[in-house]
Amino acid sequence: MTNWPGEPQSDVPTEEQAPEPVSTPIPEASTPQVDAPASESKARGRWRALLVPVVVAALAGGVAGHYAGHGGGSVLSIQTSDQAPASATLPGGRAVTGLVKDVLPSIVSIDVKTVAGEDQGTGMIITAKGLVVTNNHVISAAVGGRGRITVTRSGSTKALPADLVGTDPSNDVALIRIRNASNLPVVTFGNSNALEVGDAVVAIGNALGLAAGTPTVTTGIVSALGRTVTAGDGSSSETLNNLIQTDAAINPGNSGGPLLDAAGHVIGMNTAVAGSLPDGTSAQNIGFAIPVRTITSLLASLKAGESVVSHGAYMGVEITSLTADLQLQYNFSVSAGAVVMSVVPGTPADRAGLRQGDVIVAMGSTTIGDAQGLLSYLSTKSPGDRVTVHVVRGNRHLSLGLTLTHTPR
Repeated sequence: MTNWPGEPQSDVPTEEQAPEPVSTPIPEASTPQVDAPASESKARGRWRALLVPVVVAALAGGVAGHYAGHGGGSVLSIQTSDQAPASATLPGGRAVTGLVKDVLPSIVSIDVKTVAGEDQGTGMIITAKGLVVTNNHVISAAVGGRGRITVTRSGSTKALPADLVGTDPSNDVALIRIRNASNLPVVTFGNSNALEVGDAVVAIGNALGLAAGTPTVTTGIVSALGRTVTAGDGSSSETLNNLIQTDAAINPGNSGGPLLDAAGHVIGMNTAVAGSLPDGTSAQNIGFAIPVRTITSLLASLKAGESVVSHGAYMGVEITSLTADLQLQYNFSVSAGAVVMSVVPGTPADRAGLRQGDVIVAMGSTTIGDAQGLLSYLSTKSPGDRVTVHVVRGNRHLSLGLTLTHTPR
């Protein structure tokens, strides 16, 4: 099971810059005697336990600054500098600091309060009048008027009311609108179809709910493409296809935030992080994002209605988009389509004879150019529909008939 990054709050102080470079004689201090506290208070709850070391470290640093003894004898000279630290750089030489400054104004923290509790996540502003795209699981508690949604823009502490516009639970995408908004900065969507394993990425989000309006930034690479995962929070789950895998740290609260390419364009929406394996082993550095190609294909429907209901038509294949890199690597005879990464045993695809390595190029009379094209086609179908799948296997073109079923839960 893969976990949805979920969501709480706390403020973390920032470090001050170092002073001017000086060489200063300082009397050597005698070691101060500090009494240890009689007992340490226990953190109450999982999130507090994660935050305590951060707070303690900051306090310890502050206390250390007060230890100035007045012992006599020799002097100690130290060197300090006010030179700014060098920024991490991305391919092409762009500094991460500059990319973050450009994108942060378009990122919001999302808070959903209900009688049962509070959920938090992240969102991306996509229109100047306040439309924000996020994960469905971030705002699902507010569906049907059961909760109050507010957003906090990056760099602000003011919570702004927002309304639910549309939801798509099956794809875990939702749209909300900030009330009375205008002239807001927006994110720029990139080309997720052009991604390759190894591409540099930056993730931004309200990680751990540390402080609304001050998102966390992490960096990494695209670790894999075309992943199919079952994500959930213990009470509900969804099987999501064609996800981007990344080693950029994704934590509870990151859900709905952007995964950016080296140009600062959104190529995915951070959605899930790998949890524990059946043997209890914890996964490391494995997060997942919904490709922006999937998101853009849903926006028109989300804007038009309160809820997008998937028919749940199911084939039983794990797929990824055919890229130039995959075509070269595996010598595919076509340049576009949805590549079958695996076939689930006992499913319609298995019974029809689809195989790993097949490239789906059409469904009936509908051309399939990539993985999202196939997913979009299936969203228009219902369980029980009979379809013809046109595939390329090596240099052969095959037409295979199958009957779609319900999406398994």
